[in-house]
Amino acid sequence: MALTVAVQMDHISSLQIAGDTTFVLMLEAQRRGHALLHYTPERLSMRDGRVFAAMEAVSVADEEGRHFTLDEARIVDLANCDVVLMRQDPPFDLAYISATYLLERVHPETLVVNDPAEVRNAPEKIFVTDFADLMPATLISRDPHAIRDFRDEFGEIIIKPLHGNGGAAVFRLRQDDENLPALLELFIDMFREPFVVQRYLPEVREGDKRIILVDGEPAGVINRVPAIGDARSNMHVGGRAEAADLDETDREICARIGPELKRRGLLLAGIDVIGGLMTEINVTSPTGIREVQRFGGPDIAALFWDALEAKLPA
Repeated sequence: MALTVAVQMDHISSLQIAGDTTFVLMLEAQRRGHALLHYTPERLSMRDGRVFAAMEAVSVADEEGRHFTLDEARIVDLANCDVVLMRQDPPFDLAYISATYLLERVHPETLVVNDPAEVRNAPEKIFVTDFADLMPATLISRDPHAIRDFRDEFGEIIIKPLHGNGGAAVFRLRQDDENLPALLELFIDMFREPFVVQRYLPEVREGDKRIILVDGEPAGVINRVPAIGDARSNMHVGGRAEAADLDETDREICARIGPELKRRGLLLAGIDVIGGLMTEINVTSPTGIREVQRFGGPDIAALFWDALEAKLPA
């Protein structure tokens, strides 16, 4: 069955397709004969309860620099689409949250993936704390005294923005690091929300596993190894991807969180696991599909569309 699929995303011209999950999902949708529409979040509007956007029909090709063709923009009512993929990158700010409120008006009659209400209610670095026993010691606070006490207790720590992404503003601080007061002053000036403080896991030097789950089931995994001299494993900031396998602990973690992901309608999610402990559950715009396939793993884009199509009326 051919579907009309609207993709809410950062502009397709900005994509680096070699590692972009949204682009791979679009390639697979096109291969299946689905009609693709492209729009950016600021075009989303609502009038008299009707949600619409200026969209372009788009075709995609796996060719860097010539990877898309856009038709003329036209106003499309989201009620006339079968599926909306909410795939713009964070930051998870009020603009992001506002988009979830608008998309919630059309879901589930138009299937929005991931479920916009659940994306809004599952901030990635807070949702994961529902499974605190699977995590390293974690503090969410902007209170300097609480943060200093946490470092005194655990020694080396990681501090990062609560709604950050891509490794931005992630710091590792040793127990005797005198930069903590200045860093906290900077964070307090920059961010109104609390910060995430976690016990540093030295196992990160061996890698940070990204496990991708489709409809609550583990679908693939890669390992991301930090660059020398950097505590961050994110590939955006120089982390190196390598092949990996799910071990028994990984499977136990997935078995714990999978039913909740499925219940919430979080069809595509990515979790980060360091030394057998989960640090984040990514649900806004999880990545890693292309890297998994590059290292001989499964075609997760195909698994995603199989799962999504199964949720639609026959």
